[in-house]
Amino acid sequence: MANIIKIDNAILKRHNRVEKKRKERNREVRVYFLIVCEGEKTEPNYFKSFKTNVKSFIFTIDTLGEGSNTKDLVKRTIKARDNSSQIYDSIWAVFDRDSFSPNNFNGAIELANNNNIKVGWSNEAFELWYLLHFQYRNTSMSRTDYKKAIEEEINNKIVEQSKSKNPKKFVYKKNSEEMYSILEKYGNQKFAITNAEKLIKNHNCNNYSIHNPCTRIHLLVQELNGDSEELNRQIKERNE
Repeated sequence: MANIIKIDNAILKRHNRVEKKRKERNREVRVYFLIVCEGEKTEPNYFKSFKTNVKSFIFTIDTLGEGSNTKDLVKRTIKARDNSSQIYDSIWAVFDRDSFSPNNFNGAIELANNNNIKVGWSNEAFELWYLLHFQYRNTSMSRTDYKKAIEEEINNKIVEQSKSKNPKKFVYKKNSEEMYSILEKYGNQKFAITNAEKLIKNHNCNNYSIHNPCTRIHLLVQELNGDSEELNRQIKERNE
């Protein structure tokens, strides 16, 4: 007759608890993003380049390049959310200050806040976020100056890393599909996040139009990296 091995009930329960926790840790959770951008290609191309399998999350990232101004963009974001059959976990409107009036810029942020839309705004241009991967910049610049500064920083890195005496120079292209990978290779995203956080601390009023330079793109980037405590808590509560 075969021996019957009895397992202590307390040990069995403990084993089941451990196994349950292991399965919960390894269970992948799908998270849905809606990112509506002022730019038709620059910003969508950048955000679509993020990894969709992050930690225990599987991200579905829907990006829309609307080519419209600030307030209209927020309105279109609200409409896209309300008309979608998909329930999104995180919804963003991404736009720049550029030459829009203070009332338009501030009004768009207020409209978004009142409708539970997160805002990844940049003052003055989205390219500020790129430049922060290389340097802390607390003086205002034009979009053209950002382009030149980004090219200089990346070309300096190319020269440092290249074995060639005359490496091919980088030329910034606004609608490039390669900026995420270029920044990943030559820049430092953690440094950019730190720099963006420092810029926010320079301003303490709600007149966002005068927060120049400043950007909130890093908050969206942290979510896409799976590093947002607030979003992670929200997802956890949703799945309990």
